[in-house]
Amino acid sequence: MAKKYEVCYADEIPVGGRRIVDIAGRSVGIFNVNNEYYAVRNSCPHKAAPLCKGIIDGMVKGATPGQFEYEQEGEIIRCPWHGWEFAIKTGQSVFNPHKVWVRGYPVSVELKTSNCAEADAGSIEEDPSVDTYRVSVEETNGNRRPTIYIHL
Repeated sequence: MAKKYEVCYADEIPVGGRRIVDIAGRSVGIFNVNNEYYAVRNSCPHKAAPLCKGIIDGMVKGATPGQFEYEQEGEIIRCPWHGWEFAIKTGQSVFNPHKVWVRGYPVSVELKTSNCAEADAGSIEEDPSVDTYRVSVEETNGNRRPTIYIHL
C-alpha cells in the first residue's frame, strides 16, 4: 500500500518551477508544467547525477535545414553533468525512449487548511521493485490551499 507524503502548497511551485525534496530516503523533483504537477527521481540513469537540478527546456524540431519549431517547452529536463534529456511528464529519454528513462512518481494535489510541513521521511514498508508516485491537483476553495502530495 502506498503512503502519502506532504510536500508543499501547490502555489509554492510556480509554472516552469521545481522543488527537490527527500522522501523516505529518495531524492525527488516535483515540477509544475502548465499547472500540472509531475515528479521524477532526482538521479540520472547515466551516472546518477542530480538530474532535477538541470536546465528545464524544450525541443527543437525541423523538417529542413534552416526551418525549425520549438515544441514541448518547459517539458524537458537536461542532466547537468552530461546533457542527457528526459521528458518530465513521462520520464522517457529524448534519445532512446524505449530503453532509457527516469522513474516517475504519482503526485496528487488536495485541498488543505493547515500549514504545510516538509515531506515526511518516516520509515515505510518498501518494495524495491516498485518506485512510483502519484500527482494530482484540485482547485482552491475559499481560504483552503491545494497541497501537493507524493505517493510512495
